[in-house]
Amino acid sequence: MGFLRGQGATEYLVLLAVVLIVALVSVALLGFFPGMASDSKITQSQVYWQSAQPVSIVESGARVFSGNAITYLYLRVRNTGAYPIRITGVIGSDGGKITMFSGSNCGATSNENISNFFYLGPGEEKYFSYSPFYGTACSWAIYATTGATSVMSVGGASTVCQNSSASPGVLDYKSLGFEYIQYIEGQQITKRQIGRDWIVKCLPPV
Repeated sequence: MGFLRGQGATEYLVLLAVVLIVALVSVALLGFFPGMASDSKITQSQVYWQSAQPVSIVESGARVFSGNAITYLYLRVRNTGAYPIRITGVIGSDGGKITMFSGSNCGATSNENISNFFYLGPGEEKYFSYSPFYGTACSWAIYATTGATSVMSVGGASTVCQNSSASPGVLDYKSLGFEYIQYIEGQQITKRQIGRDWIVKCLPPV
């Protein structure tokens, strides 16, 4: 009987060792193939931001312009709250805030204040975009940078898009946020919404 108990214990240890080896190999593979890990993080980021309140990001994109190496953003935002809001700024991972975008149509003709164009009733959507890159009707552009937030460039990105068709890369902000005014029963309340990672797989450069 003691022999059988010893044999069972040995088999248990061998099985446990096999399970641990499989787990270690899985972790190593995820680390070795960063694209696999990135896909998972991108999906988690999209799910989080699509359900964020009161400002959600329902659709997004990023790509670099090869002529100046600037990463142009596409952010379609929706008011998922119960009250009207007016977005007044976009906050980068460095804590800085942009309050303007570069507009060339749809009522915007130059560097415009975000607050003048981003009033959203409950359920309403608007977007930041550079129309030649994303095929949108309006061209209201903002940019991404790893440096400090300034003017229309949202700063603090860990990585931005690369000027490479073969490997355009990933745009990664460890946090992203919005400043907005919320209109509740005649009162105007200025608030900030700071969210977690916003990660986008970059489109090929143009």
